[in-house]
Amino acid sequence: MTAIEASAAAGSSTFDRLGLLAAGVAISGLALGPFATLKPNRILDGAPVSLFAALSPPVAAAVMLLAAAAAIVVALRTPALLRLLAGLAVAAALLIALGTAPSHLVARDDMLARIGPGWGFWLAFLAFALVASDAIVRLRLRPLMRVAALALVLAGAGALFASGALDDLSLLKEYAPRAQAFWSEARTHLLLSFGSVAAALTLGVPLGLACHFSPRFEGPALGFLTAIQTIPSIALFALLIAPLGWLAANLPSASAVGISGVGIAPAFVALTLYALLPVVAGVASALASTPRDAVEAARASGMTERQALLLVKAPLAAPRLLASLRVTLVQTIGLATVAALIGAGGFGTFVFQGMGQTAIDLVLLGAVPTVALAFAASVALDAAAEAAAR
Repeated sequence: MTAIEASAAAGSSTFDRLGLLAAGVAISGLALGPFATLKPNRILDGAPVSLFAALSPPVAAAVMLLAAAAAIVVALRTPALLRLLAGLAVAAALLIALGTAPSHLVARDDMLARIGPGWGFWLAFLAFALVASDAIVRLRLRPLMRVAALALVLAGAGALFASGALDDLSLLKEYAPRAQAFWSEARTHLLLSFGSVAAALTLGVPLGLACHFSPRFEGPALGFLTAIQTIPSIALFALLIAPLGWLAANLPSASAVGISGVGIAPAFVALTLYALLPVVAGVASALASTPRDAVEAARASGMTERQALLLVKAPLAAPRLLASLRVTLVQTIGLATVAALIGAGGFGTFVFQGMGQTAIDLVLLGAVPTVALAFAASVALDAAAEAAAR
């Protein structure tokens, strides 16, 4: 090995590539980018404000020193637990520091001005959040521990929001007068997302079994469901308005249970139809992927086809089924946002209201919880799939 190769090998063993990149992005964002934006009201564009202008000098210096120390930790090949703590500590510190910016930038009698995060803040926050996520992967936590870690992070974020430390930020000012409506729309979003996936499972599991046992049925069934997937979501919502409206007008029992041309009913049906393809295809492919030796051994031991399905195929196929369900649920949570266009409610209500009013903070009031819900569902089902595999 030459001296240059030895030096390169030593350097690569000292520094962590992902951590080095994240540290560089974070420090560059804090040093060169705007930490906050100052808007005269909720609609007009904001002016960028640097870290040392947005915060009091002691707070700004503390944030920069903490970020620099954490950057050194993550840039080097340090233990995964230390990297996790560094990433979470800086992410929390950045949020708390941003919460102090309004008191430093805005006069107490100014009720219209809005303070929000700048792109420098987002670069640093997301960089250290990425480091924390990578550290969790490196720790190779068991499924239950991963779910517990997710619960702790969500509990910490909830406690931070409940403490009032962020109440003066623009996003929370949009939330304050809409708190009751926000939680009502949250319940609607959960109903649309999880309810439609539950309905898709109820219909899709038998269809998937039929595809598995009847190749002649599989082609037409998957072809029909694939054709539904090609229809844009807004178009499918619109196509369902007329037939469901006719049912509501001509069948009193349908109207009595809440079926109508607009609202939750067409959104629920459309989301269920969209979720059917990944469920049916996931069931069929997961069952087909079970080891043939295990199935043949089950049959040789005297098991019937039904017993082999329930006791051998289904347990072996469970990890792939849960992985397919994870994709389905995350997709449905996102699509449920579009359902607000036909009066179904959900977090999309705030997204489209904000777009109509050109109020980006109101858009974020709907977008941020949607992303958080999808991320939490993905982590939980990924842990469930790994637990099933074990």
